[in-house]
Amino acid sequence: MKKSFYAAILSLAFVFLIGVSAVNAQTVPVSGNLGTVTRGGSTRGSIVLSIPGNLHVNSNRPNSQYAIPTTVRLTSTGGKVSGAVYPRGRNRKFGFSEDALNVYEGRTTINFNVTVPKNFRGNSIKVRAVVRYQACTDEVCYAPKTQTVNLTAKVR
Repeated sequence: MKKSFYAAILSLAFVFLIGVSAVNAQTVPVSGNLGTVTRGGSTRGSIVLSIPGNLHVNSNRPNSQYAIPTTVRLTSTGGKVSGAVYPRGRNRKFGFSEDALNVYEGRTTINFNVTVPKNFRGNSIKVRAVVRYQACTDEVCYAPKTQTVNLTAKVR
């Protein structure tokens, strides 16, 4: 009785660990950079997707109505944020699709600009980026994920 109980617990732990590693396998690290800005000026910011070698991410224009595009929604406290400027993806053919898909691979940078009003009184501005993407292997696509990146820039 004890052996079967421990075997069952061990099996459940193994299934849990496999599930956790599958979830982590589809996660793409997302970070960002935002430089210093002067009052009345602007600075360039960026969101960086560090896509692991075994994955690709649908680009902002994946060439398929069924593929979920990568999007970045930007908001700012203290500054005015431009829309995201998406890089060109790479067209690749996969076994699960008849047509080539446009994807991002490796380190992918999405740029934007932030302008601070001349009469801004604070010492820093904040930018919030909500990044949505769908990671895939060469055989399967995972459920879309959303990550939030909070950036701060010093204002001179």
